[in-house]
Amino acid sequence: MPKSEILRKKLEGNSIIKVGGAFDVMSAKLVENSGFDAIWSGSFAISATHALPDASILTMTDFLNTSSNIVDSCKIPVIADCDTGFGGPSNVAHTVKKFESAGVAAICIEDKIFPKQNSLLKNGKHSLVSEKEFVAKILAAKDSKTNKNFMIIARTEALIAELGINEAIKRANAYESAGADAILIHSKKNTPDEIFEFSDRWNGNIPLVVVPTTYPTVELSELIQNHIKMVIFANQTLRVAYSAMNNLLKEINNSERISDVTQQMSSMEEIFDLQKMYEIKDQEKTIEEDLKKMGYIDE
Repeated sequence: MPKSEILRKKLEGNSIIKVGGAFDVMSAKLVENSGFDAIWSGSFAISATHALPDASILTMTDFLNTSSNIVDSCKIPVIADCDTGFGGPSNVAHTVKKFESAGVAAICIEDKIFPKQNSLLKNGKHSLVSEKEFVAKILAAKDSKTNKNFMIIARTEALIAELGINEAIKRANAYESAGADAILIHSKKNTPDEIFEFSDRWNGNIPLVVVPTTYPTVELSELIQNHIKMVIFANQTLRVAYSAMNNLLKEINNSERISDVTQQMSSMEEIFDLQKMYEIKDQEKTIEEDLKKMGYIDE
């Protein structure tokens, strides 16, 4: 079954979909191996791996390459964070074609102006394009996809821009009417109150998606009670990787020997398992046995 169909069927189910953030193939495989429903190929995290701001600096091709590599290595669906769509409606149409061809199950585009700033940046300025402009992007995305199950997730930043619940609802209604397959409602508050107010007042018929980075105490049961269908843990893998590597390198640099390091590390065997090293060795043995049978290697 295509991964886009898998994602859509999961969203049609009764339980909430849990999506783990990734920034490269290794982190994506760990998301998959940990039992998540899907992978979030996030622009903030991918930008950070290039030591660049999350400010529309990397190109569509940069993000596409990472997402494509993840798709090739993982069996669960991949949702690609495509920021503002990399331009106007024509750019969005091109983006859909490329990501859909790469096997990505869904893309998420947001209604900020280009270049964007990360939503959680302190003292950040968050300006949105007009409702009309973003509807045009959704229409272009919808028209350019060839797989009916490929999903367009429309992310409204109305609450991030402090435009209020009414504006968020107005935009969500317009985006659904334009053909969006889901609405991501984002907030930078430290409680989920405005998210729950939105979900209570909005009468849409497509799934709601949230990213609880700033309100981490919210429980899955609360999200389910408030009609949330997908939760994205967008950046926790990046942040713990940064912390662990930073602490390790400082310890190594200040130690006489590696055995003095207290930072927890995986074993070599765990990495071999991730790489499927022993499967390669088994494959080599099988090929060698076949070559012997064919007479290319003496017994």
